[in-house]
Amino acid sequence: MTAVQPKPTSVGETFDSLSPATDEVVGTYPIHTADDVQAAVERARVAAEWWADLGFAGRAERLKSWKGVLTRRLPQLCQVVRDETGKPIVDAQLESVLAIEHIAWAGKHAKKILGKQKRSAGLLMSNQAATVEYQPLGVVGVIGPWNYPVFTPLGSIAYALAAGNAVVFKPSEYTPGVGKWLVDAFAEIVPEQPVLQLITGFGETGAALVGAGVDKIAFTGSTATGKRIMAAAAETLTPVVIEAGGKDPVLVDADADLDAAADATVWGAFSNSGQTCIGVERVYVHEKVHDEFVAKVVEKSKDVRAGSDEAAQYGPVTMPSQLGVIKRHIQDALARGGKAVLGGEDAVGDRYVQPTVLVDVPEDSEAVTEETFGPTVTIAKVRDMDEAVEKANSTKYGLGSTVFSKARGVELAEKLRTGMTAINAPLSFAGIASLPFGGVGDSGFGRIHGPEGLREFARTKAIARQRFTAPLTLTSFSRKPSTDALVAKLVTILHGKR
Repeated sequence: MTAVQPKPTSVGETFDSLSPATDEVVGTYPIHTADDVQAAVERARVAAEWWADLGFAGRAERLKSWKGVLTRRLPQLCQVVRDETGKPIVDAQLESVLAIEHIAWAGKHAKKILGKQKRSAGLLMSNQAATVEYQPLGVVGVIGPWNYPVFTPLGSIAYALAAGNAVVFKPSEYTPGVGKWLVDAFAEIVPEQPVLQLITGFGETGAALVGAGVDKIAFTGSTATGKRIMAAAAETLTPVVIEAGGKDPVLVDADADLDAAADATVWGAFSNSGQTCIGVERVYVHEKVHDEFVAKVVEKSKDVRAGSDEAAQYGPVTMPSQLGVIKRHIQDALARGGKAVLGGEDAVGDRYVQPTVLVDVPEDSEAVTEETFGPTVTIAKVRDMDEAVEKANSTKYGLGSTVFSKARGVELAEKLRTGMTAINAPLSFAGIASLPFGGVGDSGFGRIHGPEGLREFARTKAIARQRFTAPLTLTSFSRKPSTDALVAKLVTILHGKR
């Protein structure tokens, strides 16, 4: 497989992708310059016209073939993910399977969601036929993360492609091999034009993509980087969709299934080494079941272990600098009166972080207010679910959330200031392709996935077509005073009633 990608302008401008488990070099990739990126975008302009001309049916057929390649080569893809992230094969498989589901949904539903739709013209404009359609933007730049290098970027790429756009994709510098694998697989199915191109490098390459004249940027990453991208995009009025950090809460009511809630908490907090934007970082538990719930979480966590062997439940921390953040949050929590009922400061090693469960942590501590992005979780006792909702919402973030309650699940979910909420199951919204995905506040804005995700990568086009000449001509200087009087009477009849 050969990816369609620009060549570096200077010999030797490369970087190595390393295994976080061993520091072994698993691949070497170009550092693409601003000129390289600009050339890729220009090629994408031509490719976008060709791709759009295929129509919904033509694009759906290609996307169907692409997901078929990913499915048949799933073990190979999962190994590439493991090599660059260190996560277990089964975790790599889970994110890849969910991504395949999204490709399938986007291709199948694009025409229904984005095709021409009739709208009512209203009584005053009844001589008009009104329609709305959603046209491709043109070229979309996607900047992907390293924590879920298949699932997350494809949540933008698949929907942008289904909407008729060409895509220039910059994966994280920690997972360029995964990005290349995906682009190469697509190039096999679409060899005619560089509809999906790969650029690799560091922050400068991503910044070049933002300023290269693309029609939209889809970014997933930290809130701080998202703000910088937004500021840069504002220089050219380039629209952006941003999925940034999270500090996702779980609410456990007095009537909750505690075993299910504890299991969801353990998996949501520790899977993927806690490196999940929608992972569980805070839990608020009704005082009536708090102690029992904590005991269950600790018991279920005892057999969960980080490591590189096949028996380990999760792998290393992918980005070495995050180890310091995790340790600082634990230290701050303990210094301010919190207790580690499992793990603690010593759980942070030089590559791996073992599960850590913290209780009695002040609400203004870093472990509660800032995204930890590691295998730690805080559990707090609340007098009732009203207090739980209040504390859950007292954050600058608002990405995902989970509620465990038999009687009040929907009611509590609707009160949470987050983009998505799962009830009585962990993170289930991420696997439902028809549901939009995104946050509020410092978690970003805009939506990927579902109908909203398709429309995110389309330009709304409204068309009014006169079917016959109106008896009352309103938009002309030649209209008579009697026409204006008649219009006034008509509006009064239609809208003037008390």
